[in-house]
Amino acid sequence: MSHPIQIVEVGPRDGLQNEKTVLTAGEKLDFIARLEAAGVTRIEAVSFVNPVRVPQMADAEAVMAGLAAPHPGRVRIGLALNRRGWDRAVAAGCEEVNLVVCASDGFGIRNQGASVEDQLGGVRQIAALAAAGGPKLSATIAVAFGCPFDGEVPPERVAAIAEVCAGAGIGEIALADTIGVADPWAVRAQLAAVRRAAPATALRVHFHDTRNTGLANAAAALDEGVTILDASCGGIGGCPFAPAATGNIATEDLVYMAERGGFSTGLDLDRLIETGRWIGEKLGRASASALARAGRFP
Repeated sequence: MSHPIQIVEVGPRDGLQNEKTVLTAGEKLDFIARLEAAGVTRIEAVSFVNPVRVPQMADAEAVMAGLAAPHPGRVRIGLALNRRGWDRAVAAGCEEVNLVVCASDGFGIRNQGASVEDQLGGVRQIAALAAAGGPKLSATIAVAFGCPFDGEVPPERVAAIAEVCAGAGIGEIALADTIGVADPWAVRAQLAAVRRAAPATALRVHFHDTRNTGLANAAAALDEGVTILDASCGGIGGCPFAPAATGNIATEDLVYMAERGGFSTGLDLDRLIETGRWIGEKLGRASASALARAGRFP
């Protein structure tokens, strides 16, 4: 276990935002507490989006207010799409704000009501505010591997967006396969393009398992030297504006694969499996994790 990596847990946000069952703030806080007890130190806890469009996230402020006091090394992330979301996240006390920029106009207009160029204008504005004082800022490039409305997304477009984000001072950029169309070869190509455009920027990856390629894509990213990966306990999740998109890769499955390969995560696999089963019961369905069915080995 000589190669440490960080897994960013996105279950409480990306995991829950597409589920038909809407959990109470108390249940979400229980979920977060269980994840942190399993060793998670960086967690996407809430999103500050339109509650009419995403009712599952309507209680973001209540969740943030109910969280146990943070301590050094623990980060609760709030996702924001625009200046209003940023202001809400700052007021709620998020330690980090993750901005989303879509790689296609088709998805951006449906997801955020804004073109890519308009979204990048918002990134520049918010980055200037963050530089003047505020929580840490990161950015996710959504539909970086393919858009359900505009089709294929070339690496050059993703690289251009990453270059703008890096130029605005954002120190970490995530490439998100929002609808689960990526393959390991596309992952390598996109990472190479973004590294050329933003060589000093830390890279993170975010894979959905819609077409059963999520873990293969994660393995490709690890092989390319990526050390920060998103995952969702129980494999829950999806995007309300991405037709037929399923959940993120399951945190417990990613931990199992990575640790078998010599990477260390600092996470308690047994607790993650238990938490994945628990959240599945809360949502009225079985965990999507293979580890929940087959168990760990040895």
